[in-house]
Amino acid sequence: MALTCAISNEVPEHPVISPVSGCIFERRLVEKYIAENGVDPMNHEKLNEDQLIPVKTSTLVKPRPPSATSIPAILKSLQDEWDAVMLHSFTLRQQLQTARQELSHALYQHDAACRVIARLTKEVTAAREALATLKPQTGVTPAQTQPTATTTVVAAADQSVEAQTSTGMTEEILTKLQDTAAKLTSERKKRGKTIPEGLASTEQIQSYRKIASKTSNHSPSVPGILSLDICPKDTNKIITGGNDKTAVVYNKETDCLVATLKGHSKKVTHVVYHPEEELAFTASPDQTIRVWGVKESKCAHVIRAHEMPVTGISLHATGDYLLSCSLDGYWAFSDIRNGRVLTRVGDKNSSVPLTCAQFHPDGLIFGTGTEDSTIKIWDLKEQANVANFPGDAGPITSISFSENGYYLATAADDSTVKLWDLRKLKNFKNIQLDEGYEVKSLCFDHSGSYLGVAGTDVRVYVCKQWSMVKSFYDHTATATGIRFGENSNFIASTGMDRALMFYAEG
Repeated sequence: MALTCAISNEVPEHPVISPVSGCIFERRLVEKYIAENGVDPMNHEKLNEDQLIPVKTSTLVKPRPPSATSIPAILKSLQDEWDAVMLHSFTLRQQLQTARQELSHALYQHDAACRVIARLTKEVTAAREALATLKPQTGVTPAQTQPTATTTVVAAADQSVEAQTSTGMTEEILTKLQDTAAKLTSERKKRGKTIPEGLASTEQIQSYRKIASKTSNHSPSVPGILSLDICPKDTNKIITGGNDKTAVVYNKETDCLVATLKGHSKKVTHVVYHPEEELAFTASPDQTIRVWGVKESKCAHVIRAHEMPVTGISLHATGDYLLSCSLDGYWAFSDIRNGRVLTRVGDKNSSVPLTCAQFHPDGLIFGTGTEDSTIKIWDLKEQANVANFPGDAGPITSISFSENGYYLATAADDSTVKLWDLRKLKNFKNIQLDEGYEVKSLCFDHSGSYLGVAGTDVRVYVCKQWSMVKSFYDHTATATGIRFGENSNFIASTGMDRALMFYAEG
């Protein structure tokens, strides 16, 4: 019976036995594995070269290599390459086995979750039917009162404020989310194979300089612009939110104000512009989220999903639903068409305040940042926390998903931008900024080619190489927002100096 190496599946020239796993290896291969990892290849227990036990077998007589030529060196090089291939193949086989086990476990969990959901749905339906049966027996009828002039005015004032109890996510909504995600995933894969036509090159961005600065949009009595967003369909339309409790819609092309949105009782910390419709969304520490009609400069709905300041909002890819998070530790999913909260979820294991939130481009998952420096990834359909990424220090200040769907950029109070690979659930790159650098906003461009950082200054990094392309120092105070124009042909930023700035080729 021939001996076989557990790594290469070949007959070893110098067989040895590992006393830890009892397996036979080619001495050359296992010594290289131990030198790199310090453990047995099969069971990953600690092992060193001195523990290997040689096996005595009949030796094969090989012809001597000719001397005074480079052929032996070539053969040695080929042998090293073969060893490397064998070690890599062995690692891949182990990873494949691990992936199969994880997939099997995930499928089992999904099946169990579906059964539990079906059982709970059945119980809820039965409970509602029982409640409807009991209601006529209560015998208590509230007194009916005639509406007075005061109640009529109050009703008219509160007409846009909807009931804030969660109404639940129906099967129709879940199907809509799934269909949208499937369509977007297919489009993104096609789009990701080519660079968008007209995309600004790194050389062009390096030549960008400040071409305009707008400081009159917000009140000078309470200076500071806290948030920024650009309409994806028409990047000339820009919305900013400020310390003056006001959000302003500005048209870059015509250099004029389109709308002034007033209604919050505290500063406007987050703004979002709808990609297809003339709608805008604002959030504030006054615990409300407002849906605005831009043309009418009128608030259509007030969403009251939280009991503490709202710290982040993000629009779903369908354009019909809004994600929000708050210092109360909950995230909410609301319908923008009627202002109703569909679901409100908190982490059962932790009530740590949430500091930011953003949807993945496909819309089936999203990320939230916490005050204890953790990034939580959530499954929207299951309403469950599916992964956690640890930060370094302080609250998470900003997160941003790349349009390619694979990368997530995060920042905390450690002057570092962390890049995460969602496929492997691991941190693959850290961009170390200057000591004491404050990151207030992160943003990938629509092509996923560039990453913008706003804070102590404004910076642009090229993806994949993750090297800095350009930095701008025009703000006289902390920069709070950064966004890219169409094909990155311009960059917009806001700051606490009340300035909305534009950078492009001069």
